[in-house]
Amino acid sequence: MDLWHLSIFKKVVDTKGFSSAAKAINLTQPTVSSHMKELENHFNCQLVDRIGKATVPTKAGELLYSYASKLLSLYEASETAMAQYLGNISGRLTIGGSTIPAGYILPEVIGSFLAEYQDVRIALNSGDTEQIINDILEYRLELGVVGARTERRRISQTVLVRDEMRLIVPKAHQWAKKKKIELDQLFDEPFIIRESGSGTLKSIQNSLAGIGKTPRAFNVVAEFGSTASVIQGIKNRVGVSILSPIAVAQELKTGELKELAVNGLDLRRHFYLTTHRDRTPSPLCEAFTRFLRNRFASTAE
Repeated sequence: MDLWHLSIFKKVVDTKGFSSAAKAINLTQPTVSSHMKELENHFNCQLVDRIGKATVPTKAGELLYSYASKLLSLYEASETAMAQYLGNISGRLTIGGSTIPAGYILPEVIGSFLAEYQDVRIALNSGDTEQIINDILEYRLELGVVGARTERRRISQTVLVRDEMRLIVPKAHQWAKKKKIELDQLFDEPFIIRESGSGTLKSIQNSLAGIGKTPRAFNVVAEFGSTASVIQGIKNRVGVSILSPIAVAQELKTGELKELAVNGLDLRRHFYLTTHRDRTPSPLCEAFTRFLRNRFASTAE
C-alpha cells in the first residue's frame, strides 16, 4: 500500500464510482479497479460496495477513508511547506464553502489569488454549513467559509464578511414596489425555506428567536436544498424567501427580483472563516488566509 492507492480509494469514495474516479484522475477504469483490489487485498477486507449505480464505503472503508484523508492532507501540507522553504508558494489547497460563499464569494477571491500565485492549485468543495464543518473536523478541508456559528469546541471561527439578508420577491409580486413590510404580513405569505443544516436557515432561526418565534410561524409551502433552487422557486411564484442579496445580485440588477427589509426582524448575519482549532495550517493555507482577510478587511465587523 502507498499514498497513490489511498488517493485512488478516496477519489472512488468522493465521486461514488469507479468510472467517475478514473475520469477525475486520468486513468482507465480497469486500472482503478486493479488498484482498489490491491488495497483490499492488503487489508484483507472489502472497502466499498456497489449499491445500484453508486459506490459507497463499507464500515471498514469509512474507517480507512478517515485516515486516508488525514494522510493525504498531511502529504499536501509537507509539499507546500517544502516549496515555501525553498522560496515558492505552491502546492494544492483544499477548502470549502457553504452555499453562498462557495457560489458567490470564494470563486472571485480564488481567481485573484491564483493570478498572484500561479503554481498553486485550489480545490473548492461546496456543501451546507454542517457538512463543511464536519469535513474540517475530519481533516478533509484545511479551511472553510460558512454562514453560521457552531458550538463545536474543536472549531475556530472568526468573522470574514458582514451581510444583511433581505426578503426576496418576484418583480410582479404585490410587494415588489415596497422598500419594507411589517413582520406580521410575512407570516401569511407562501414561504420557501432552506433545508436543515443550512447557514441561511440557522440565521433566520436566530433572527426569529430574538422575537420569540420559530420558522414554523411562516406559511411554509416548500423546502429546498440549495439557494439556486430557492431563487428559481421565487422566480416561478412558488413563494417568497429570505436570502442574502449577494446570491441574487444579478437578478436584483436586472429587476427580475426585488428585495425588501422586514420591520421587526434583524436579518444581519456574518460569514465566518472556519478552521480546525488543533490543526497547524500549511504555509499555503496561511497565505490564502491572509489574502482572504486583506480582501474583506473593510467588510468584517
